[in-house]
Amino acid sequence: MSSISSVIKSIQDIMRKDAGIDGDAQRLGQLSWLLFLKIFDAQEEELEFEQGSEYRHPIPERFLWRNWAADGEGITGDELLDFINDDLFDSLKNLPVSIKLNPRGFVVKEAFSDAFNYMKNGTLLRQVINKLNEIDFTDSSERHLFGDIYEQILRDLQSAGNAGEFYTPRAVTRFMVNRIDPKLGERIMDPACGTGGFLACAFDHVKEHYVQSVSDHQTLQQQILGVEKKQLPHLLCTTNMLLHGIEVPVQVRHGNTLNQPLSSWDSDIDVILSNPPFGGTEEDGIEQNFPADMRTRETADLFLQLIIEVLKKGGRAAVVLPDGTLFGEGVKTKIKQLLTSECNLHTIVRLPNGVFAPYTGIKTNILFFTKGLPTKDIWFYEHPYPAGAKSYSKTKPMKFEEFETEIAWWGDEVDGFAARVETEQAWKVGIDTIIERNFNLDIKNPHVGEQISHDPDELLVSYANQQADIQVLRDQLKAILGEALGKGAAKQGELA
Repeated sequence: MSSISSVIKSIQDIMRKDAGIDGDAQRLGQLSWLLFLKIFDAQEEELEFEQGSEYRHPIPERFLWRNWAADGEGITGDELLDFINDDLFDSLKNLPVSIKLNPRGFVVKEAFSDAFNYMKNGTLLRQVINKLNEIDFTDSSERHLFGDIYEQILRDLQSAGNAGEFYTPRAVTRFMVNRIDPKLGERIMDPACGTGGFLACAFDHVKEHYVQSVSDHQTLQQQILGVEKKQLPHLLCTTNMLLHGIEVPVQVRHGNTLNQPLSSWDSDIDVILSNPPFGGTEEDGIEQNFPADMRTRETADLFLQLIIEVLKKGGRAAVVLPDGTLFGEGVKTKIKQLLTSECNLHTIVRLPNGVFAPYTGIKTNILFFTKGLPTKDIWFYEHPYPAGAKSYSKTKPMKFEEFETEIAWWGDEVDGFAARVETEQAWKVGIDTIIERNFNLDIKNPHVGEQISHDPDELLVSYANQQADIQVLRDQLKAILGEALGKGAAKQGELA
């Protein structure tokens, strides 16, 4: 572990010397396509070994890592730069391949569609390549160790100016997958998959609990589906899938899930695990893909509608959403009405502040629901900080073991969660109460005293509600005064 970690650190240090790389985002972008090609070639070697002389490479052999990068004394300097910029990139971006006839070649073409070589010094680039060659991706134990390092690389993305878009803490991901329990053969999707944390975790879960044969493994490879809008996380996600043993991750598409009419989707997804981007707005025109009374440009609202649509009857979902979705009004109210009428929103786990610290302080929740039956009761579970802790941080993140209490309490949806009981952290609210609250799901823990919120979104909503109440009182007072003055004037007229 330490040796691989030191290799990655050395690579980052070398890149800092190159005049073409400006900041963490470009450093990570550079490292991403290099890692992709090296891991891709390691997998090629395995496929060659399995299939023998009949195997045909999906890309021209001169672009395989072993043929231009593996030799530490190989091409360097301007010769290396010319090869990469004028041959390798140009050729891989324009590979004449189809997804049906050459799916692995198609994966490479997609991965390089918007990739870029930032380095301008061919000698430094050769040093980076040689450092990468110290990691053996054909060695299963070394590949496993690199998987943990890869997690760190993904976490580093949060420092590259894209906080919240790429990485969900592993503890949260594992808990969501653990509770949803995806099975072999089920279509598992993340419509905003980022670097593939949920997909990788779901893959590992199914492999550990349900795969028993080579045939099962092939089935598993086909059931992982994802879409990512941005090039860098898509490349990292594709690499992540290769790293986990998915030979042809063509199901991880580079595109915008929201960029097609909602009515065009088939409802055929068994499991959705996602942390869709929130707090942002979509590009102009995207909202036209949604029903007229549900249109908005708020990304999380659009993704929630999409998730409800694509789930099949009996399909299960676990989705991370901000507090704003719970208490928001207008279109948000209509979406929550849709959610509770078409799905059994059986559980909302309220996460404490700092889960995504230090990158965002937005308070978040995990919504668990199953499509097909309307909601009757919603269980809320307020996840507490671990004993002695008052917050999370980069050095003290949330741990999966903290969810053991929730897991022990959870019960089974088959019997309507009959085993669940109210505790200091858990409480149940009936749908009639939810309707009376106009689908405001921001329901505080009744077992604790009144807490003052400092969340700006909550404060703005509270302020708006107070102003509305004040206006109602003003109107009532004006009406009373108007009526009193009117009666007084009429009385004076009578006396005159």
